[in-house]
This record gives sequence, C-alpha cells and structure tokens, in this order.
Amino acid sequence: MSQSTWHKALVMAASAVIVQAASNQSLSSLCSVSYLQSTLPSATSFIQGVTLDPSSITANLVSNSSIASSNMYPAAVIDYCNVTLAYSHNGRDDQVLVEYWFPSPEKFQNRYLSTGGGGYAINSGTQSLPGGVMYGAVSGLTDGGFGGFNVQADAAMLLANGTLDYETLYMFAYKAHWELSKIGKQWTKNFYGLNDTKLYSYYQGCSEGGREGWSQIQRFGDEWDGAITGAPAFRWSFQQTQHLFSNVVTQTLGYYPSACELEKINNATITACDPLDGKTDGVVARTDLCALHFNLSSVIGEPYSCAASFGVPAANGTVTAEAVEVASTILGGLKDSKGRQVYLSYQRSATYADATTKYNSATGEYELSIDQLGGEFISLLLDYNGTTLANLDGVTYDTLKGWMIRGMQEYQSTLQTNWPDLTPFQQAGGKFIHYHGESDNSIPTASSVRYWESVRSIMYPDLSYLEGADALNDWYRLFLVPGAAHCSPDPNQPNGAFPQTNLQVLINWVEKGVTPTTLNATVLQGSNEGKNEQICAWPLRPLWAKNGTMSCAYDQTSLKTWHYDFDAVPMPVY
Repeated sequence: MSQSTWHKALVMAASAVIVQAASNQSLSSLCSVSYLQSTLPSATSFIQGVTLDPSSITANLVSNSSIASSNMYPAAVIDYCNVTLAYSHNGRDDQVLVEYWFPSPEKFQNRYLSTGGGGYAINSGTQSLPGGVMYGAVSGLTDGGFGGFNVQADAAMLLANGTLDYETLYMFAYKAHWELSKIGKQWTKNFYGLNDTKLYSYYQGCSEGGREGWSQIQRFGDEWDGAITGAPAFRWSFQQTQHLFSNVVTQTLGYYPSACELEKINNATITACDPLDGKTDGVVARTDLCALHFNLSSVIGEPYSCAASFGVPAANGTVTAEAVEVASTILGGLKDSKGRQVYLSYQRSATYADATTKYNSATGEYELSIDQLGGEFISLLLDYNGTTLANLDGVTYDTLKGWMIRGMQEYQSTLQTNWPDLTPFQQAGGKFIHYHGESDNSIPTASSVRYWESVRSIMYPDLSYLEGADALNDWYRLFLVPGAAHCSPDPNQPNGAFPQTNLQVLINWVEKGVTPTTLNATVLQGSNEGKNEQICAWPLRPLWAKNGTMSCAYDQTSLKTWHYDFDAVPMPVY
C-alpha cells in the first residue's frame, strides 16, 4: 500500500469518531502520534505540489506550563500538545518543518494563529506560541525549509557565492507562511472535529514578523479573519539599506560620536519633548510636536558623563556641534547629492542605535562600526556574497540611493511587501491592527505611517482625507505607541505603556464587533508597572488636558511632519 493510499484509509477509518474524540476526550488521550496521523490533512489533494509526511509527526504533552508575562501577552498557565511535522515540495529534495501547539479541547475556542520571526529568522522560536494558546488558539510556526527551527534564512539563501537560492527566497518572502497556515488551519479543524463550524484564523508578528504578516494579507486576503503586525520591516530594500545611512552620515561628516554623547542628545530630547502632549511623565507621546518645536542645537554644550564598560573607557565632555550635526542629518532622512529626498528616518525620541561607533583602544579614538543588518543586505542579496560588508569605502548618499532602488527592482515581488491595495482582505471582512513604537530605533515609525497613507490613497482616492481615514479605520487601524522602542518598551521612557493584549483586542473586534477606538496598553516596567493606558488610532494624536484626561485630537500641522516626498525615486514608493 502506498503512503497516500495508507493515509486515505486512515482518514476514512477515523473520520466517524473524530468529533466524538475531540469533544469527549482529554488532551492527554488526543496528544498521540496515531491520532494526529488520523487527523492530518490529505497528503495528495490538500496543497498542490506539497507532500506531508505522517511518519515525521512528533507529539509531546505539556501540562500546567507557567508562562511569564511578555511584551506580546500577559502571564498564564497553559496545557498544550506540542506537535511537529515535516513536509516536502514535489520535485525538490527539501524538507520543511512546522510546529503547532494544540490547546486542550475544553480551552479551544475555534481559533488558529500563525506567528512570525525577526531579522532573517522566520520564527521567534516558541516564545510567540503561548500568546495564542492562552486565547484558545492552535498556534503555529515554521522553519521555512532552511534546515531547522533555529536556522535563519540568510544561512540558506545562497547555493554558492554568486548564486541565490530563489526557492529559499520565495519561502522566506511569503510561501512558507502560507503553507504553515493552510496546513495548520485544516489540521486544527480535523483535530477538533469542527466540520462546518467556523474556524477563526489570525496572524501575529513584529519586525520581520510584521512584514511576514503583511506578505499574507497582501496576497491571500481571504485566508485571514484578522492580523496584528508591529513595526513591520516592509519596503525591504529601503529598510535594510536605511540601517547603513547613519554609518554613512558619520563617515561623510567625519565625526564619530561616542555612545555616551549620542545618549545625552537622546535624553535631552526626551526631557524637552515630554511635556508637549500636555503631560509630563517621561514619555514622548508627540514626536511630531517635538519635530516642530525642539531645536537639537540647544543641546550643544550640555555636559555628559558615562562610566567605563566592556573595554570602553569612561566618557566625559560636552555635546559638540559636530555630534548635533550627525544627529540632525540622520533625523532628516537620506537625501541624494542633489538634495532630493530618498527615504525617511527615525523620530527624535529614538536612540541613535544605527550610529553606534566602536572604540579603538590603540588610537584612543571612536571609529566606524558598520550596522550588519544593512551590511548583510548589500553583501547577501545585492552582491550574492556570503561574506559580510567589510567597509564603506567610497560609499556616499548616492550609493545608498542606488542600493535602495536596485533592491526595489530585484525584490518588488518578494521582500518589498508594500502592495497597497488590500481590497480582497477588506471585502472578506478582515480586521487589521498595525502598531509601531513612536521611538523605534530600528524601523522608522514614519514607515508605517507611509504605508497606511498609501492604502488610504489607493483604496479611497475619491474621498477626502478624513473621509478616507474613517473608511480605512473601519477595518484597518494604525496605532503609534508613545515611548515605545522596537517591538518593546523603551528603557529610556519606562512609563510608556505597551499594547500587550493585542490578540484579545483583535479577537473582540473580529468575533464580537468591538472596534478598538483606542488600543489597550499596559506599563510593563518601572514604578508604574501594571498601569493601564489607551493609545490613539491614527491619524488622531494624544493630547492631555490640565485635569489629567486624554483626548485623541486631529492636528493637520503636526501630521505634515510624518509625510515625505521621495522626489529622488523615479517610481512610487508605497
């Protein structure tokens, strides 16, 4: 008997008892290889070109697992069946691994959740999976076929120097997550015997995981009931090259500030811009007003001091005009040699992480330190070279512009992930929560604003700005998180609340019709830990009254600070 015939027979024999087994038996009795094999989707007709391997299934029962509070979900105690499966693509000698956590039948709430990764990792390990299980969802992750759950895409992207593995590229770009969800959703239905009962499908991820979520919504709109993306790394060629911009600024200006000097500029900015929202709490909630009213030059001459650490000597001095010029140039975003805007940059309250320099103990001087996220994009995906970017000799602002446009051409259909027409998702009734830390120091917050604006202008071209915003907010809401860094709270602004319960908010929106007019958030650090706050939905901005109440206000002047005219780029940049 062939593998496919054997599998069909197993499914037919088990189909009559699946519903009763799922509803009446404990998780311990269902968490077995034999039961999971009997509920596995058909290997021959489920996904064209994909063969599932029933013999690869593993099952491990986990009971009373205490899950600590994280940025993405609160603390909980959960039970689940940890399941792994291998599958292959017909005609290729490959293997893709997927992992799913199945909650106990009495806790299951007819939900499925896919989770994403970060950097070049297509998953976040198992740290994202508890956030689904605690809300009654089967939660899944994939290794993308890269060679194991701990292997990142960059390790598998080249067949040899000069030869890109395009199948790995497409798996990383969007295919692996589509296959993860297709398998996971059908297996979930079979495992719990849902038959025609509605299964709600969700996605959650941040950073690269945010880009992965958008890769699904933009291509497979009717596959998802709801999605959450934080600080998405879409517009890939611009985003990755952007990491090198700060390095080229220091090299071009010939000044390499210490981390201590940059930290002083950042802390002085936070202090000055904190009260602009009407409330002094150590959190910059209005970086737009900061751009309008705070002059970085005011920091020149202010003293700074840092203790020695990790081979770097103690630093003492006053902020120089050269350091402020570096910071101001970075904040202005990349411009070409003709002064035309190429791309956007960070908000003023973000740390200058990309501009980090290294200390040379032999010379006693600070010098260039190449940001390797940006460097790897150039060496790996533009030069198809497995080595790192060794230097930035001869690299100018025009060089960066060329890399951004070249990457846009090369990866428009894969990694750019900035398609602005989301009509299929909207027509299918999908709901979307998109959030971004306002002090993000890795992916500029304005990147998310630009994408939201692109969707609004493409999908509602005949409506006024506010009418289009209202129409978009019916199903897609963007929230800028005051005081938050990249996918996390900012230690420099400890009172900033973070939207830890996003999945519950999305579930309520999708399943109960409760629209998140504001986004629930919780202070996760410092003396105010546990305090609840609300975050305004874009384009409204927070404003505090003297009586201590917050309103979400429309401010056309400040909104203009978020918008860039990329007049140096010959094609639209959505």
